[in-house]
Amino acid sequence: MGRSHTDAPAGERTVGSAAVPLRRVLVLVSAIVLLDVLFYSAIAPLLPWYAANLHLTKSQAGLLSGSYALGTLLGSLPAGWVAAHRGTRPTLLLGLALMAASSIAFGVGTSFPVLVAARLVQGVAGAAAWAAALAWLVEIAPRERRGQLIGTTLGVGIAGAMGGPLLGAVAEELGPRLVFPAVAVVAAGLGVAVVLTVTHGDAPPTGDLRTALRDHRVWGGAWLTTLPAVFFGTYGVLVPLRLGALGLGAAGVAAVFLVAAAVEAVMSPLVGRLSDRRGRLLPLRAGLAGIAVSCLLLPRPQVAWVLAAVVLLAAGTGGMLFAPASALLSDGAEDAGLPQGIVFGLFNLAWAGGMVAGAVGGAWLADFTSDALPYSVVAVLAVVTLGALARRRPRARAVVADRALSLGRRS
Repeated sequence: MGRSHTDAPAGERTVGSAAVPLRRVLVLVSAIVLLDVLFYSAIAPLLPWYAANLHLTKSQAGLLSGSYALGTLLGSLPAGWVAAHRGTRPTLLLGLALMAASSIAFGVGTSFPVLVAARLVQGVAGAAAWAAALAWLVEIAPRERRGQLIGTTLGVGIAGAMGGPLLGAVAEELGPRLVFPAVAVVAAGLGVAVVLTVTHGDAPPTGDLRTALRDHRVWGGAWLTTLPAVFFGTYGVLVPLRLGALGLGAAGVAAVFLVAAAVEAVMSPLVGRLSDRRGRLLPLRAGLAGIAVSCLLLPRPQVAWVLAAVVLLAAGTGGMLFAPASALLSDGAEDAGLPQGIVFGLFNLAWAGGMVAGAVGGAWLADFTSDALPYSVVAVLAVVTLGALARRRPRARAVVADRALSLGRRS
């Protein structure tokens, strides 16, 4: 990479002529991700409420849930390009402004089209915020800590998935008009923090996207981000509706998703650190096996607490893929000289495509057949991918060289 950070104090990395406190950037980036996921995941306990009050079919409920991911799908590559060519701060500010506006619109909206449009705009906002924030973090972070730092950020973001269902349950009690506009206030505060945090970096890389796409790590990282997103998109619609059918109210659904998110939040930084030390493939294989098993179990329970226990397994194992997959994608694209803004634009694109396919496609299949079919499709994809990874063996020489490089950087 041509950047030296061995002389920087602990917790800092030298970027250009400025020593950037890595911890400060990590906290700010994590807070932005936290807020985005908080608002996004608030829909889970509200989905049965909206379905009942607006008389939505499963397909419409899937569209309402998946419209955020659709917005991210549309905004991912443009947001990555802006982050790479116009800077992270303008992109972050744009994302936070759109996040504030969409949260207000979702709070005051009372019709299905308005709510879908608000979540669509929030998805575009999330694409801008995530691409810029994660690119900023990775650019100033040591490569040998990349998986751990991405995992930490994702873990904090997942805490938003813990608070999101609580926010949704509170919104059902107090009314969306009172609760959701508060997100705009927090977004404005984070915007001020972004303005006050000035960093200076080297000239951005100028690699060719076509060159990066020839690297198997880029394709592999993108697919291994897409697959768990399909899984989470599918059960993010079907599980709340099934729990509601089994007699669980919004508070109960919120509690299930709260504990599930806590499991995923704890796992994410640990898995990221494991992927830095033992390689990306080990946690990826474990996560794929967990997804396959979870998909076989999720449509079976006839009692709410049994389904809740399966959801905890699904969250813990499915969430294992994101940190090593994004680090794998970042490693391959960086070696091809691609700017990190574009890298995380690709990450957002892969995630959003999977979420749209899972939330909308999975709900559509369940509408016309049963919940078992979309889960079975995901299970087959996980098993096929696991088989492909099982055939890959890291070359001993490459592993030794990578560890030697890592030790050299630490010294």
